[in-house]
Amino acid sequence: MLSLGIVGLPNVGKSTLFNALTRSKQANVQNYPFCTIEPNVGVVEVPDERLAKLAAVSKSKKIIPTAIEFVDIAGLVKGAAEGEGLGNKFLSHIREVDAIVQVVRAFEDPNITHVHNKVDPKEDADVINLELVLADWEAVAKRLESAKGKAKGVVPKDLALELALLERLSVHLESGKPARLLEYSDEEQPILKELHLLTMKPMMYVVNVNDQGLVINDYSDSLKELLINHYSLITVSARLEAELAELSAEDAKAYMVEVGLTESGLDKIIKAGYALLHLITYFTSGEPETRAWTVTRGTRGPDAAGVIHTDFVKGFIKADVVNWQDFVTFGGWSGIKGTGKLRLEGKEYVVQDGDVCYFHVSV
Repeated sequence: MLSLGIVGLPNVGKSTLFNALTRSKQANVQNYPFCTIEPNVGVVEVPDERLAKLAAVSKSKKIIPTAIEFVDIAGLVKGAAEGEGLGNKFLSHIREVDAIVQVVRAFEDPNITHVHNKVDPKEDADVINLELVLADWEAVAKRLESAKGKAKGVVPKDLALELALLERLSVHLESGKPARLLEYSDEEQPILKELHLLTMKPMMYVVNVNDQGLVINDYSDSLKELLINHYSLITVSARLEAELAELSAEDAKAYMVEVGLTESGLDKIIKAGYALLHLITYFTSGEPETRAWTVTRGTRGPDAAGVIHTDFVKGFIKADVVNWQDFVTFGGWSGIKGTGKLRLEGKEYVVQDGDVCYFHVSV
């Protein structure tokens, strides 16, 4: 399951956003720093209008969407890497997620204290990013010291590779740059994975704006600077999302039209998360159930089948594959035969977003 960690300074709207996304009141939203100590975790169904259309054609008894996990991590402050504000504990929670959702504040509200007494999204982001970099630098420095201690006499090839990587990373991180901006060889990837670096994780910015048409003009220059390193950036009003979460699905749609929104904050964040992690969705559909499955872009047939059951990887024989729109248009599996739209694919087939698959396996 995809896991997104929500981070940011205290009082930028992280917990309000978390509660809205998960339609819960798990997270404390009091107006003071560190009102969240232990991370709150919520699992949300991924909205996908294709599921209902597929299920209607297949007369499915159940619809099972894929899911995403949101983790609300306590607000970080300057000095977090040295333990300021319980920083070390909070940073360890970030290591467990697949991608980082960094919330920055772009709204004025005299009733909500800003820890720096100044609203500046770029400055907020700089504080968080530097703390993540410093935490990684400390981890790399410890590993480098250990590796140098092992480098006695003739240095084995694998240790020499590790030393070179660690030294390069140390210089890069010491300059204040995240590890994701460096290029790495295939040989270096296993070492990199062992380090569990925070700044290797994909990251998006969620700009928490006001409710008035999501106006962000006052901070446009600051926000442009956030995109220098090619991060994903979306705008959301946490307060508005919280109001939508209190309404029925029908009333929420009507309210969105009224305020000029074409999609919810949840939809925006999920789309951005899937894009960040290069994820796609394929489907299985029949009378028992219609179900969505998430795989990484570029996944071949056997590994896609393995998401359903690990035995299907070795047992994969072939797959019947059709685009979901054709599946709906021609009336499902029975109607698609003879149209030329149904394809028989083998082990080298790369699954595409929107494929409806029937796997033939031997187990």
